[in-house]
Amino acid sequence: MKVYLDNAATTKVDARVLKSMLPYFSTDYGNASSIHTMGQENFNILTQSRAKIAKILGANERGIVFTSSATEANNYLIKGIARANQKKGDHIIVSAIEHPCVRESARQLEKEGFRVSIIPANRDGLIEAQELEKLIDQKTILVSVMMVNNEIGTIQNIAELAKVAKKHGAFFHTDAVQAVPYLKIDIKELGVDALSLSAHKFGGPKGMGLAYLNPAVYAEPLIIGGGQEDGKRAGTYNLPGIVGMTTALELAYKERSEYLKRVKKLRDRLWDGLKKKLPDIQINGSIKERVPANLNVMFGYVEGEAILIDLSYKGVFVSTGSACSATNLKASSVLAAIGLSKHFLNSNIRFSLGKETTEKEIDYTIKMVTETVGRLREFSPVSHL
Repeated sequence: MKVYLDNAATTKVDARVLKSMLPYFSTDYGNASSIHTMGQENFNILTQSRAKIAKILGANERGIVFTSSATEANNYLIKGIARANQKKGDHIIVSAIEHPCVRESARQLEKEGFRVSIIPANRDGLIEAQELEKLIDQKTILVSVMMVNNEIGTIQNIAELAKVAKKHGAFFHTDAVQAVPYLKIDIKELGVDALSLSAHKFGGPKGMGLAYLNPAVYAEPLIIGGGQEDGKRAGTYNLPGIVGMTTALELAYKERSEYLKRVKKLRDRLWDGLKKKLPDIQINGSIKERVPANLNVMFGYVEGEAILIDLSYKGVFVSTGSACSATNLKASSVLAAIGLSKHFLNSNIRFSLGKETTEKEIDYTIKMVTETVGRLREFSPVSHL
């Protein structure tokens, strides 16, 4: 049996999404920037897609910028807002549990002379408003806190944090990549100025992202050389990807209610099964303020990579954290940030369920994890710490 439990890294493209994309690879392949009829027909499709996404997100469609990924979107929004607003201040704030593309963007700005502050996370993996209040000052340009953590699945109170930033005159950005379809995103209600999404996290194609930027806020472009996206992002429109992302987003929210109930039940079944079979395990991050598809578990006295590799041979595909760090075996900065003991920073597995996950797969996973961890513990030189 093969069991895919790495949906936080990427999801399977929904068959209906693929079907919606196919014409724009073959029969309707005109460049949406061309002025002939074929191009303008596709520009209309582009415009319709932008309007549909804006409606779902409660956004101004003029603020939607299509990108190649959420990594590009995060780079554009963080660097672009900071560089365009240097007269306003020199201070950037990001949380301690951000995705590497956010952390590295802030680090690059620091090299350019900006001050960067890090908001700590509490033991549950949550960012508290009072911690932001301690760091923010009159020179703060931008605050960036992710909506849902990619490793431990914790949900932040973005509306509350954005309110703090606004009170001090700072712009607010959130990486919402892991939020769809688990949270209903309404940009107006959240009060954010900027937001990032990635299509392949919710049944859409890889290579397709989105940056939302309040039209009243200017950000220096990251990619220049063409007039696409009103000069905000140059490059030929990826119309198949844009159509696929639109379809995937529509389906994700149309089918959201039923999916959330089912995936939570499966996630709880997995945790209950593991708890009954294995001692010395714990959930990393809040179980309450968490998306229902995520289960990040610390297995005491064994290496997470060893568990992952052994499970892979048994057909169970999981991760030890961020997919972007798969070739880097350093300890997770997220787990360190929430205070996990250094002895257990490399003893963790992230199970991320999806639309395709079944009860049979969960039961098989429980059996395989129990066998794997039990066997590895027999060889562990550490039995207690």
